[in-house]
Amino acid sequence: MLRPRVVPCLLIHKGGLVKTAGFKQPKYVGDPINAVKIFNEKEADELSVFDIDATANGAEPDFRMIANLAMECRMPLCYGGGVKTAEQAKRIVGLGVEKVAISSAAIASPELIGAAAQEIGGQSVVVVIDAKKDSRTGQYQAWTHNGAQPTGRSVIDVARQAETLGAGEIVINSIDNDGMMKGYDLSLAVEVRKAVRLPVTFLGGAGSLAHMEALVTSCGVVGVAAGSFFVFKGPYKAVLISYPSADRKDQLVRAAASGPALSVAGIT
Repeated sequence: MLRPRVVPCLLIHKGGLVKTAGFKQPKYVGDPINAVKIFNEKEADELSVFDIDATANGAEPDFRMIANLAMECRMPLCYGGGVKTAEQAKRIVGLGVEKVAISSAAIASPELIGAAAQEIGGQSVVVVIDAKKDSRTGQYQAWTHNGAQPTGRSVIDVARQAETLGAGEIVINSIDNDGMMKGYDLSLAVEVRKAVRLPVTFLGGAGSLAHMEALVTSCGVVGVAAGSFFVFKGPYKAVLISYPSADRKDQLVRAAASGPALSVAGIT
């Protein structure tokens, strides 16, 4: 059967591994290559790496850093940050990366989704949507540039467009829940899960395996991604990289099996 993927998400800022809260105040937590080595040992399902400087600074991807990460990584790797052209996506895949994530550019230039799919295959194109709830309307809106710029578009609209244009996966990143470790935004997750049939991965808020179980119970087979959950330990957030054991991940499989029938998309 299809199984939920448990995906550590690493943020790169000024060459170091950082964690944020609400997309702000990046805190240095270590060396990215060392983190990759540990996740190799723990046999993580997949790894996502996002360079949070590239798009904000208008820079292109750091291809040397990407090559170093891909060379070390022994699991499927997704990279995002600064990707603006299909040619860049092709170069990144050529370095040994399985998936290329586009975010701001997917909204500013949606034709990039189809162009990238033509170059590297739709299964390798991931559209990341940074979501924030509008306190006035209660609707979820898409933001770009590390949560600094509102797009005026709903998350559902952007997700459906990405699916139509040929993306192979969607990542929904909750700005409100980022770094809070109090659980995923289940209302957002269910809303998106009902709207598209693509594989969807949710990021933002996980602080325990119980939070991940709640997500897959609500949505079925989806990707469960997290940052703080995998790098912090205890109430004082000491830096300690961890990853669920096979037995613990089996709990997610059982939770997903009890999820709603609408959740038919996903990948092993």
